[in-house]
Amino acid sequence: MPRVILFNKPYGVLCQFTSASQRPTLKDYIAVPGCYAAGRLDADSEGLVVLTDDGALQHRIADPRHKLPKVYWVQVEGVPAEAALERLRNGVPLRDGRTRPARVRRIDEPGWLWPRTPPIRIRKAIPTTWIELELSEGRNRQIRRMTAAVGFPTLRLIRYAVGPWTLDGIEPGAWRGAAAETGTLSGC
Repeated sequence: MPRVILFNKPYGVLCQFTSASQRPTLKDYIAVPGCYAAGRLDADSEGLVVLTDDGALQHRIADPRHKLPKVYWVQVEGVPAEAALERLRNGVPLRDGRTRPARVRRIDEPGWLWPRTPPIRIRKAIPTTWIELELSEGRNRQIRRMTAAVGFPTLRLIRYAVGPWTLDGIEPGAWRGAAAETGTLSGC
């Protein structure tokens, strides 16, 4: 049975096990040999990273051709009108091509959300809004580029779910083992 680890990656942690810089990496949090991240999060993004010791499962999770949905909670600057959300839903043209359609909705700030260290920048004259975005692809800095393209820069980005796995019950910097859910992923 494949080993699966769910990790709540804090802000500033590199999504790799080695680094030439002094920045914290996965090795500072996870000491399980043979497990590797199935996909990445930028250092300035937070949330769920799935790790596994099974190469085929890692491929099914990370490869956009399998269209495994990933859910993100995004705090943006400003209050997007329905037209901006509809643009995100339909796919946004970026320099590397149009994004796939996404599921998008406004949400309340999650009540159990941890404070970010360091905190986001706040501009008193400009409100912020939380949106939930579900994607089935994962380009470099895609969500940040998508929200900027529709006029609402990302202030905070948290990956909440990858396929059947969620952040529920995992504190920042903590991890837990999970079932591989291979039946759920077999259709990916």
